[in-house]
Amino acid sequence: MDQALLARFALDPAVTFLNHGSFGACPRDVLAVQSELRERMERQPVRFFARELPVLLDDARAPLARFLHTAPERLAFVPNATAAVNAVLRWLPLSPGDELLTTDHIYNACNNVLEEAARHAGARVVTAHVPFPLASDDDVVAPVLAAVTPRTRLALLDHVTSPTGLVFPVARLVRELRARGVECLVDAAHAPGQVPLDVDAIGAAWLTGNCHKWLFAPKGAAFLAVRADKLEGTRPAVLSHGANAPPGARSRFQLEFDWVGTVDPTPWLAVPAGLSFGERLFEGGWPALMARNHALAVEARALLCTALGVPEPAPAAMIGALASVPLPDGDGTTEGPLYGDPLQRALAEQHAIEVPIVPWPQPPRPRASLARHGRPCSAARPRRLVRISAQAYNTIEQYRRLADALIALVGRAREAPTR
Repeated sequence: MDQALLARFALDPAVTFLNHGSFGACPRDVLAVQSELRERMERQPVRFFARELPVLLDDARAPLARFLHTAPERLAFVPNATAAVNAVLRWLPLSPGDELLTTDHIYNACNNVLEEAARHAGARVVTAHVPFPLASDDDVVAPVLAAVTPRTRLALLDHVTSPTGLVFPVARLVRELRARGVECLVDAAHAPGQVPLDVDAIGAAWLTGNCHKWLFAPKGAAFLAVRADKLEGTRPAVLSHGANAPPGARSRFQLEFDWVGTVDPTPWLAVPAGLSFGERLFEGGWPALMARNHALAVEARALLCTALGVPEPAPAAMIGALASVPLPDGDGTTEGPLYGDPLQRALAEQHAIEVPIVPWPQPPRPRASLARHGRPCSAARPRRLVRISAQAYNTIEQYRRLADALIALVGRAREAPTR
């Protein structure tokens, strides 16, 4: 571990932390900015919330909008990407028989939102099967487009998939789906700061991303970006005073999203500090940081695949700073819905390595309907993935330690997966 960089974070130096992707890691400098903001808030709460907060939110939103290549007036702060998905689905007009399209690489929490929206409207979720391992972007695009029907109302697509760490070709998917009359909600929870992100170029109706993962912001900082023609009708999941506030200089969109009741807004206000921290880490700024992390992820994935005796499951161009590698079968037992594989606990408790072990294929979902061209996931003795993250404080030696620990705990794969 890069001790000099590690010292700039609050991470435990005794732990080999290879799981930046799950919850991020906030630098001490950014936590200090958030602490100052909290002191300011508590010193005079009425002045802070009633008179200062709108301007402070605008000041925080402007640099984030520049980083994302979009307009600040089309950007709302939310606590996390799942909250943004809830907001969009909460107000999406749906009728009985309508279809909501996604893939089997979807983040479980967002799939739950889709299922509930479909249940409430009498619609259904159609899940396109995207293989893993896979050979190219075409293996993502073809099954998604094949799942479109005249009843498809929305596609919820990941930019960077959580279980498999793949970078989906979202700009191509959005373009192809829109040509077929289907709008997209892009779950870019992992994208900002991990891969270059141009919101306007992607062109999705809605795109949400987290700032607490790869942008170094405190926990509870995320955004929802809305295309101009979709601003009207896009509302937060929680309505408050903005719903009937008198019109003025601020749009209805901003009035509603900027005030959803009394919450701690300091994670949002500290986003510029996170952006500044990332910009200053390496000469070359954010592009250099993202390139460095990608190169480390590619090298670490190759090391693990060699150690475990499995082929690389996707082209290097389809990963960012996350990478998943197949492991030998598990026995299907878990200890909870999040990070429940006993192997993850063994790595943490016996080797002081923090890294997620992900079931793959994902367990079947009881209500989701697989697209006709797809194939269902097997429920018997699932394979597993180990998903690594690469961040500035990580070094290749840490992944060698992980490879040694995995071989000690599970051995090499008995047979290599095929594409």
